[in-house]
Amino acid sequence: MPDVQSSMSMLRSEMGTVISSTLLRLLIAAILGGIIGLERQLRHKPAGLRTNIFICFGAAMFTVLSNQLAGSMGGDHTRVAAQIIPGIGFIGAGSILHSRGSVLGLTTAATLFVVASVGMAAGGGLYITAIFATLVILIALALLGRLEHHYAMKSMLVTYEVTGSSAEAILIEGNKILDQVQRTMQNVRVAGERGHVRALFRVDAPPEDQDELKILLHQSPVFSTVSSLGTIEHE
Repeated sequence: MPDVQSSMSMLRSEMGTVISSTLLRLLIAAILGGIIGLERQLRHKPAGLRTNIFICFGAAMFTVLSNQLAGSMGGDHTRVAAQIIPGIGFIGAGSILHSRGSVLGLTTAATLFVVASVGMAAGGGLYITAIFATLVILIALALLGRLEHHYAMKSMLVTYEVTGSSAEAILIEGNKILDQVQRTMQNVRVAGERGHVRALFRVDAPPEDQDELKILLHQSPVFSTVSSLGTIEHE
């Protein structure tokens, strides 16, 4: 009887250690993913707080399950964890294709990829590695992002709306102005009737070229009105 009680006590102790270790790993993964996700959320990126938490937590969960299932049932403990990489690649590809024609979202896709690696490190008990990787990611996203913005290193996709008397005149004038900055119209849409025609188009160019383009568009006598409807920074 004492042997049974001693065995049960040891089993409970070992289970408590395993459970507490597992919960700690998952908690750290959720926190680190949340920190990165918060930075993305504050900058209004598609993959924000919840997305990064889920990916980091999920990667940690699969890593823990891979290790524990292999330990209890036998087999290669890396097989489940290895499938995380192609799964995250699928999600990252979706974040790029969503931009419809322009190469946007590369940083978002890369962030999801490395966030999954942080989750795998936390799930494997490599806490220092996971924390260090999180710090490097934050530095790259925040500090390097500000430097890129300060020195105008990123290209911008700006949507313009112009109005004029005819579609033909608007398109000819628009192409002539864009030739001066060596750019072309994208996603051109024209609506209205003769006498009042409205045209929408996008231009992909660095900030300094966008500033010059805005000046040229406003100076043109062909356009009745010129307005900028939105700006998307390339990642």
